[in-house]
Amino acid sequence: MELKLINETELDRCYSIAPLTYQNKQHILVAAEKVNKCILFDLDGNQEDVIWEEPGGTMSMVQVPGKDGWFLATHQFYSPNDGVNAKIVLVRPVDNKWQVQTVVELPYTHRFGLLKSEGKYYLLACSIKDKLEYKDDWRFPGKIFACEFPENIEDYNIDNQLPMRVLKEGLTKNHGYCSVNDEYALIGAEEGIFKVTPPQNGNDWQIEQLIDEPTSDMVLCDFDDDGLDEMITISPFHGENIYIYKLVNGKYEKVWTCPFLTEFGHSIWAIKYKGKNVTIIGHRKGERDIILFYYEDGEYKTDILVHDVGSANIFPYEKEGQQRLVSTNREISQIAFYDIK
Repeated sequence: MELKLINETELDRCYSIAPLTYQNKQHILVAAEKVNKCILFDLDGNQEDVIWEEPGGTMSMVQVPGKDGWFLATHQFYSPNDGVNAKIVLVRPVDNKWQVQTVVELPYTHRFGLLKSEGKYYLLACSIKDKLEYKDDWRFPGKIFACEFPENIEDYNIDNQLPMRVLKEGLTKNHGYCSVNDEYALIGAEEGIFKVTPPQNGNDWQIEQLIDEPTSDMVLCDFDDDGLDEMITISPFHGENIYIYKLVNGKYEKVWTCPFLTEFGHSIWAIKYKGKNVTIIGHRKGERDIILFYYEDGEYKTDILVHDVGSANIFPYEKEGQQRLVSTNREISQIAFYDIK
């Protein structure tokens, strides 16, 4: 596999990426981690609009189901040391302008997503910590919050906020979030990886611990094509280790450790390319590579796809049969669109 750069845009501290269906076309949203823009691109990487100029601090963005151009985003999470004013906002086109309104204030909220169960959507949000008293203070663990997602989300605002409730406390460096088919989420923290499933069959939310090792981010990927997903992780928080776990008798066991360090591991996504399940991971310090992880001839292998870019997040997509990848190469202020060759 190769990544061929087809387009690029400069954006300082570029970070979050999400797909957006708007005006019957597919688009890509990219927003900044610090005080900066959110930009709307077409699938060729051409800028189409600026959604906002600031405040930024956007860790996550998710389209509102069934709504043309509507999406949710985090605002004002600038870092684990500067996230007390973090919130989730609703963004929507109104009279040819982009309207932004707060739907819930959630200090230190980093990741969030929408899950679907029995015809209902649920908002799941994660705070990386609860508070701090000095820089790099991790003494107050983060939480998992949730609520049923209302059909009239536009009626919620700073004075009428979403009724979030706490599902779980005590999650230190609560960073990783992976939605699996919108059916459940995997949450990664120092305490391990937790599977969070929305209400179904008359039951409340279910939380199951899958792994007890400190984890920053993770995805599921059936590398060996045996019908059971392995779990590939970045460990610990913003860590330098890549591990692969395999389901053995219903439990995840570590079966592979990457033989080299990937300092400040961050971007991660699993895709299928030419019939093969693979994972792409980027790291933000050291060699700052984008790396392919795959399984071949009975063993896990790696290839360097792009060198020295410092990817914060990646998102694969397809246009007219051509597989593509957009990466926020944060450390060089580059939003990069690639053809996958």
